[in-house]
Amino acid sequence: INVKVVHASGEEVFFKIKKNTHLSKIKNAIGQRQGVNPQGLRLVFNGERVPSLGSETPEECGMEDGDVIDALQEQMG
Repeated sequence: INVKVVHASGEEVFFKIKKNTHLSKIKNAIGQRQGVNPQGLRLVFNGERVPSLGSETPEECGMEDGDVIDALQEQMG
């Protein structure tokens, strides 16, 4: 499936992934691209935070081709 990840900075990145690919791979790629620690990123899909256990897949989250995922920097404090 093709998904678009929108970072809080407004940058949009497109990924072509399999439905059984772990979303942690997307998180790591976004963190590396933005120069931030991937552990500090939170993925949000359809207004719901994606659990950050590392084993979530697009299929488990109900993602379809063309869906958008928001990548937000975790707020501390």
